[in-house]
Amino acid sequence: MTPFTQRKESNSSSEDNRQDSWELVEDLRGLTGNIQKPVKQEGLMLKKRKWPMKGWHKRYFLLERGILTYAKTGNDLKKGRLRGRIDVGLSVMAVKKKSLCIDLDTEDSIYHLKAKTRDLFEQWVTELRHHRMFRQNEIAMEPPERQLQSDPTSNRRVLTLLIQSSITSVCESGLLELNLLLKNMEVLHRTFSAPAINLLQVGLFGLNMCLCFGLCGWDLPDGSRPLLQQVSSESRGSIPESLSEFFDAKEYLLSGSSSENEVSDDDSYISDVSDSMSVEYCRNENGITKAILSNGNDCALKRRDRLPSSRMNESVNLWSILRSNIGKDLSKVAMPVQLNEPLNTLQRLCEEVEYSHLLDTAVNTHDPHMRMVRVYIAAFAISAYACSFTRAGGKPFNPILGETYECLRPDKGFRFIAEQVSHHPPVSACHCESKNYTFWQDVRWKNKFWGKSMEIVPMGVTHLELPGFGDRYEWSKVTSCIHNILSGQRWIEHYGEMSIKHSTTMGDVSHCKVTFLKVGSGGLNANEVEGVVTDSHGRVIHSLFGKWSEALYLGKPPSVTCIWRANPMPEDHEQYYGFTQFAVELNELEEGLKPLLPLTDTRFRPDQRLLEEGDIAGAEEQKERIEVLQRERRRVLQENSMTHSPRFFKRAEDDSWVSNGTYWDLRKDPGFSKLEFPVLW
Repeated sequence: MTPFTQRKESNSSSEDNRQDSWELVEDLRGLTGNIQKPVKQEGLMLKKRKWPMKGWHKRYFLLERGILTYAKTGNDLKKGRLRGRIDVGLSVMAVKKKSLCIDLDTEDSIYHLKAKTRDLFEQWVTELRHHRMFRQNEIAMEPPERQLQSDPTSNRRVLTLLIQSSITSVCESGLLELNLLLKNMEVLHRTFSAPAINLLQVGLFGLNMCLCFGLCGWDLPDGSRPLLQQVSSESRGSIPESLSEFFDAKEYLLSGSSSENEVSDDDSYISDVSDSMSVEYCRNENGITKAILSNGNDCALKRRDRLPSSRMNESVNLWSILRSNIGKDLSKVAMPVQLNEPLNTLQRLCEEVEYSHLLDTAVNTHDPHMRMVRVYIAAFAISAYACSFTRAGGKPFNPILGETYECLRPDKGFRFIAEQVSHHPPVSACHCESKNYTFWQDVRWKNKFWGKSMEIVPMGVTHLELPGFGDRYEWSKVTSCIHNILSGQRWIEHYGEMSIKHSTTMGDVSHCKVTFLKVGSGGLNANEVEGVVTDSHGRVIHSLFGKWSEALYLGKPPSVTCIWRANPMPEDHEQYYGFTQFAVELNELEEGLKPLLPLTDTRFRPDQRLLEEGDIAGAEEQKERIEVLQRERRRVLQENSMTHSPRFFKRAEDDSWVSNGTYWDLRKDPGFSKLEFPVLW
């Protein structure tokens, strides 16, 4: 058996290309009782941190019986001051020879390691491979009774490993592993409850049914309950209670510790809170949505409250698609339509202004020093992530070059446009305006798959102007990571530092720094954010904390005020892609709106519409046809030495994309029905 599976990045067989590509270390094939116990391996390696203190840092590692632990120094390791623990047998491992890099993707974190010399690299790779095989064999041979005594996270990982091992080995080794799998699953099923979770299904001999055992809802031996990274959506209706429960949670699970935070021992708490504003959505007997504000005002909106069809479950062998793309940018990898949700990236950008009332509140705040204004703008920037909480199960459609989207919301007081202005690299630009503010951004993403997780690294700057004040705010997005891509309960986290820069017309500059905390062991810090607002001299004038998925609070306990909370989720939202009420409305196409939209508007896109209606086969067929049309248009442009020019956006001096100010004027006169547009679909 060869130790590595070479990724097919090109047809070239040159050594340079092989050295510069990622190689996936294969899993154990079949059970054996004669794998020799590996020797201990220890020493210094470099470990990459994305946040805080970005870059490579020296860490002392110890590899023993398939478990890799590390600390800052060898002495710290001896004293038990560990920074992290990785079960190598339950990790996806990939190596890149040219850069001497080793990547380990667990369910919770992605570990990027690097050796200083070629000899050390070869030594660590050899030992890691040996220990990994030993550990996988040890797990597979472990009696079911012993597995049940281990922690919940390990049980879930053991189950996933057994399934993957069985699928790989059925053709080669008969039904031994499959029988072992079924035996373990029978015991697990008798012992634990199995909450419904959103999975990508394997689809071999019905094994997709077996993956439904998440094993994450039972009480721990001491009577406490571990915090899940993705809690029930019901918690969103009771923010103070869920936050209190969250802050009382303790570290009991022995899962791998955070790869970025490494150590976080602070205990958090929260007292009773007061709301500065609340919004409640209800639907009357005629199906009309009403947004009832805390002041008693309400406005009736005739909008749908659910999609035409619930999500259709069809098995997808995602591993066969992704295994050759570890470490790659996935934006260029074709994915089956079953993995999509019936919205696209342009509409996702519009979701970021769902809580635009925070900007209206900021503008109407009587604050001569602009201190509270900055607080509400920080809350607005954080609220953009709330819609992602229940959306780890699907990806948005990639917009076609020249595709557009408009959202006119008199009830919210804004009008929004977006356009796909570039295809390679993919760039989406948007512009939103109201009487109180102007908001715009162009966003580019780098998506990388690491074996079990996918990282989404956004690029570009978000801009906000308040015409009444003449001030400008700018910030960049943080990194996002979707865990358990292949199996188990998928969940999303956001981490990093968001620095909101405030520039006045007088030349003064101040900042609000918001930290999205990395999830720690046992779900510690899940979805938490912390922030401070400073003046032009760097002095802290306000403190913020909360959860990007639930609520944000101003002040410090016991005296705090809730300045934002997420809207309650629609009924049965789990069956409808985890969409918020706002998301459900985005792709709605009313008869009266059709003649007003350009033919390039996303709502006319047939593959996305068919998926929304539950026709997966039709959606896949239309998606392939649309992609062929796009490639043909690109070929024609290249053959004629032409480049694509966006219709409603232009490049600014800083190389960003801004609105050219023509969309709404052309919509009114002469009207889009009288203008020519490219045939996108």
